[in-house]
Amino acid sequence: MGASLNDELSLAPVHDFNSSFQDLRCFKHVHDNVHGNIYLDPLSLKFIDTEQFQRLRELKQLGASHMVYPGAVHSRFEHSLGVYWLAGEAIQKLKNYQGAELDIDHCDIQTVKLAGLLHDVGHGPFSHLFEREFIPQVFSDYEWSHELMSVKMVDYMVDEHHIDIDSGMIKRVKEMILSSSEFTRPKGSRAKGFLYDIVANGRNGIDVDKFDYIVRDCRACGLGCNFQFQRLMETMRVIDDEICYKAKDYLTVHKLFATRADLYRTVYMHPKVKVRTAIELMLVDALLKANDYLEISSHIHDPSQYWKLDDTIVKTIETAPDQELKESRDLILRIRRRNLYQFCNEYAVPKDKLENFKDVTAKDIVCSQKNGGVLLQEEDVAVSNVRIDLTRGRNNPLDRIYFFKDYESDEKFKISDDRISHLLPTSYQDMIVRVYSKKPELVEAISEAFENFQLKMYGIKTQVHATPEKKKRRI
Repeated sequence: MGASLNDELSLAPVHDFNSSFQDLRCFKHVHDNVHGNIYLDPLSLKFIDTEQFQRLRELKQLGASHMVYPGAVHSRFEHSLGVYWLAGEAIQKLKNYQGAELDIDHCDIQTVKLAGLLHDVGHGPFSHLFEREFIPQVFSDYEWSHELMSVKMVDYMVDEHHIDIDSGMIKRVKEMILSSSEFTRPKGSRAKGFLYDIVANGRNGIDVDKFDYIVRDCRACGLGCNFQFQRLMETMRVIDDEICYKAKDYLTVHKLFATRADLYRTVYMHPKVKVRTAIELMLVDALLKANDYLEISSHIHDPSQYWKLDDTIVKTIETAPDQELKESRDLILRIRRRNLYQFCNEYAVPKDKLENFKDVTAKDIVCSQKNGGVLLQEEDVAVSNVRIDLTRGRNNPLDRIYFFKDYESDEKFKISDDRISHLLPTSYQDMIVRVYSKKPELVEAISEAFENFQLKMYGIKTQVHATPEKKKRRI
């Protein structure tokens, strides 16, 4: 949990007590339902008190999940504050234990905290739905990510609001936001590459971003969470310029990835979430149909326009009288009335086929229809390809994590699979393909075409249940 005022003061050396107390008196604090009191430093407040950051209040952390899990209404705003707080806690603990050795200074602490605060300012409406579903259908060959947009947004915020910040610090903030790719880590003996492990760790996936969203999302969805990130933060240590963990905490490390996968399975794979997937597919179609008229996709090139996009785009479409938005408006009305795309069936891609798997498309299903009967069109079919892994695709995330025996040892090592084989899965990635009919009367025809596709691809039907008869009979 987050530190209290007394806990915060206790982190400072005795000789610096008065200055630390004076600093905290300048901090604004907010109460968070996960971490308790969060203290906001003056420089971070300059970013928080902008319309670009406040926009995060209108972006739900879990996209459309609140339409299935009513409590999942928490926003990117509170998550960003949580990551800011944990980033500060993490680097402060490293400074307490290894400050002189690592040469951690005030600039390093401020930089890491800002990276945590600003890492998600580039997210679009409905978060990953916008990035992974909407944008690729508009720009099939355009490389875009919320991290890249976050970096552009940071520059825009600094310029627009004349924020007085060192150019070297803001450069490192942007590098840390992009450090979900290991290639952004700085090189050199004094590069302090370990700082890039804290917020968005592309090297092994252990970072405070996950610490916050795993606990926060589980709580919002009413799920239990027995992953204790505090233990990892208390025992972590820097060896050879990277953060390592105490060997006896390997089960806690594994629990991080297992809990994340469980969260995905529970939120994305629960029977109710077939409804969520249908809603998301309909939202994407609504945005696509409204795109030409509202020019939604054009905003992704310009931060000065992009920040105006948030989840309220749905209400804009829903209440607009414009005839050009009728198709999009009708889809949103269907969502409100729960007249959703109908689930036809799903299957898990066989493990030996995962390596060469390509996303299934509506065209694949339509082309698998047998002659005779209803003639399906691509626009009748919606397909969702859902990947679930432990952060490193089909690879074991523990392969890139180093441990140490005790604080007297400077040796780092990996823990072999055979030591924890009783906990590890036989595969580190699942791929689920779900197919939906946009029209109730086509459920049976699409279900049969889907079965034909599986036979053509794998020689067998890999789905685990038959299409519900009550849906097949709908005409």
